[in-house]
Amino acid sequence: MTNDEKTIENKSKSKKILIVDDDEILRGVLKAMLSEFEIIEADNGKKAVELYSTHKPDIVLMDIVMPVMDGTEATKEILRRDSNAKILAITAYAPTKGQGMLEAGAIEVISKPIRKSELVEKIKRLLK
Repeated sequence: MTNDEKTIENKSKSKKILIVDDDEILRGVLKAMLSEFEIIEADNGKKAVELYSTHKPDIVLMDIVMPVMDGTEATKEILRRDSNAKILAITAYAPTKGQGMLEAGAIEVISKPIRKSELVEKIKRLLK
């Protein structure tokens, strides 16, 4: 690995992504897809709000349908606390629930199943 490649890798690792999904397996898959970033995980919206406040991630990947607090409410609460938060909704219910996430303040809705190339491209675009 060249010095330039190490520098790029270190810059990516310094970027934090909060993955919020009640499906532990999907969180693991997303974590593997985004291994070049520092990952924080939450399994419900309430934990996501708490972890956002503590860690101030650069991007949040927010599922919609979850126990305790759903993604729509968590998105509203995070944006109430930090209007500059960058939240991408991830859901299998994009046609029926995606609009509510956009209205809550999510930047975009990504449908499950998620393609790595699409996800990484969207994240890198938002980090610029």
